[in-house]
Amino acid sequence: MYFLYILECADSTLYTGITTDLERRISEHNSSDLWAKYTHARRPVKLVYYEKLENRSDASKRELQVKKLTKKQKIELIKTQD
Repeated sequence: MYFLYILECADSTLYTGITTDLERRISEHNSSDLWAKYTHARRPVKLVYYEKLENRSDASKRELQVKKLTKKQKIELIKTQD
């Protein structure tokens, strides 16, 4: 099981990624000095959206689709989960 996720950063930017462990990954974005280059300077981050996907291939394809969206389109996507 993989997760596609969108985080809202402290500067109101949105970050999109994939992981197999959503809770661990968000914790890393908020506290680790490794792997979280973009979010490191934009802490704290909060989870605003996620999707469950069957495998890494599907998750990577979906991540690419979401990353190509405008910020406005991402906000609309986020609203669908509320």
